[in-house]
Amino acid sequence: MGYAIGLVFVVPLGDLRATRPLIVGLLVLNATALLVAALAPAVWLLLAALTAAGLAASAISMIIVLATALARHDQAGAVVGKLMTGLLTGILLARTIAGAVEEVAGWRAVYGGSAVLIAGLATVLHRRLPLHPTSATTTYLPLLGSIAGLIRREPFLRWRMALGLVAFASIQLLWSALPLLLYAKPYEYSTGTIGLHGLLGAVGALMAHQLGRLHDRGHTHRATGILLALAATALALTTDGTHLIPLLVGVALCSAATQGIHILNQASLLTYTPAARSRASTAYMTASFFGGTVGGGLAAPIHSAGSWPAVVAAELAICAIGGLIWVISRRRGRTAAASKSIGSDP
Repeated sequence: MGYAIGLVFVVPLGDLRATRPLIVGLLVLNATALLVAALAPAVWLLLAALTAAGLAASAISMIIVLATALARHDQAGAVVGKLMTGLLTGILLARTIAGAVEEVAGWRAVYGGSAVLIAGLATVLHRRLPLHPTSATTTYLPLLGSIAGLIRREPFLRWRMALGLVAFASIQLLWSALPLLLYAKPYEYSTGTIGLHGLLGAVGALMAHQLGRLHDRGHTHRATGILLALAATALALTTDGTHLIPLLVGVALCSAATQGIHILNQASLLTYTPAARSRASTAYMTASFFGGTVGGGLAAPIHSAGSWPAVVAAELAICAIGGLIWVISRRRGRTAAASKSIGSDP
């Protein structure tokens, strides 16, 4: 919930204010909230702190927008790929390390250690990030209102939002259901062992840089279709769920494919005119986050209703929806290069 609030109400400020103080301020808030979570004596305070931490984590979108603004136009995809390599590596290490730390030192140590790391990151970025002021001539409320107009005017943005929603729904459903499978028979793994399976995401992290280069070469739409087909094929390997090697290979490939779609989407949107990058990112990430929330929320009831085969069936249905979106967007010619100028200041 906090992250969604940050995406909608904080990230657009990147089109209005200098981004370095915004990013550093959000990281300081993130570290403080994580420390409060680590020390929280009551559930209500823990939830409030985690909501604030989620809001402050929206700084990652500002970092990506800033990096693409500083890059040459023909290198934007490669820059996004490098950033996503770091982001995805962090996500998979977080899953793995958190499971191990929780077993050894308890859940409070996870949040306390995260607070220290984020505080260090805030210090480094305060010293190293360029100021990069904006030239916006609008104010905050019109800026927020312009996001809806941006979505309404730009078919390309709408198609990428739809693909992002599908990709995040797929990946969150998969990763939320996988622990339920591994915790039960025949596996019966511990929390720490289940956390190690987060390393499967390394395949997607390793692909990120090259996928960014595909965008720079003009192959975004074709590569997106190939990744959708790869995700569906990989899921077929996991249908049974009782054979570990096919399961791990299928999960790794499906995860890599959906992460790849996200990378191509972001590379496409962030090559728009600087006046609209933060708002385009807000629109796209809000749709993606909504898809991830729905996918993650459906994991437990789908697994409860039909076990792992039902999860795979739901995943294949999501891939089919993604394929339909991809075909329609291609036929309607909505995949014009994102380098055109859109979203001038309201």
